[in-house]
Amino acid sequence: MSAVLALLTAGLLAFHGAVPNSVGRLGSLLEVFLPWLGLVVVVLFVLALARRSAVALLALLLPVAVWTYLFGGLMLPAEAESGSRDLVVVQHNVSDENADPAGTARALADAGPDLIALQELVPPALAEYERSLAASHPHHVVQGTVGLWSKHPLTGVRAVDIKPQGIQEDWNRAVRTVVETPYGDVAVYVAHLPSVRVGSSGLASAWRDESAALLGKALTAEERETVVLLGDLNGTVDDRGLAPLTSRMNTAERGFAFSFPASFPVARIDQVMARSATVGHIRALPATGSDHLPVIARITPDRPGPDRGGAPAG
Repeated sequence: MSAVLALLTAGLLAFHGAVPNSVGRLGSLLEVFLPWLGLVVVVLFVLALARRSAVALLALLLPVAVWTYLFGGLMLPAEAESGSRDLVVVQHNVSDENADPAGTARALADAGPDLIALQELVPPALAEYERSLAASHPHHVVQGTVGLWSKHPLTGVRAVDIKPQGIQEDWNRAVRTVVETPYGDVAVYVAHLPSVRVGSSGLASAWRDESAALLGKALTAEERETVVLLGDLNGTVDDRGLAPLTSRMNTAERGFAFSFPASFPVARIDQVMARSATVGHIRALPATGSDHLPVIARITPDRPGPDRGGAPAG
């Protein structure tokens, strides 16, 4: 029995994309927790040892190999911090119920990032973030409930329409701007995709998936070469619902950085992605007053020189 379960686990890991989404979006639900199938392997290993089953132990080599292929690289240590051209970014859903926005802002600024992307910005907390981050990050833009604070000047600010058709109320949760870094301009998108829910009928993610498709189209239309996406995307990079984004953008090469829920993080739904750039090690920062953990990553643009071409700012 352990051998059969080992082969089944290996199959789910290797062919998770074949699990259909037609009923309850079971494929996406599996992909949200895909790394945790490694715990199944550990349990099966213990059972195989207890039963002294050579067949089961041999069968376990297959899921171990598949899991290592998929996720082993994320466990490697971070590469040595190098380039003066790197951008250090923080992504954080600060929660609209955060009772300590000033403390949250200080914690994020103390991490020393070039950029801080925030979601669920609501008054009067927004004014507190603006006051607390003004000294360290003097340039900022807010669109609806999302915002970006930067050490470098911002231009070309515009809203990005990622609102699903089924949402009737005011809903503005994505912004695009250009960060004028010392080594070239970078188009930065900050987004907050709709929430998903897990219930008896499976994963409810239709709005999230629709919003991700709209954001993917905006990223495709972006004329600047170097692009960074920061946001609470309410999905992991393995979730096929984010394929319109992950198929166009690079994701972190190192680190799991589980960010949600803050009390017991089991998934990273706060993402840092980039185009024409490498996202290095990503890690979670200590808890703030939010139900998410902040994540921090280092981005290295591919181009060695300034990139000031592309579409005119506006």
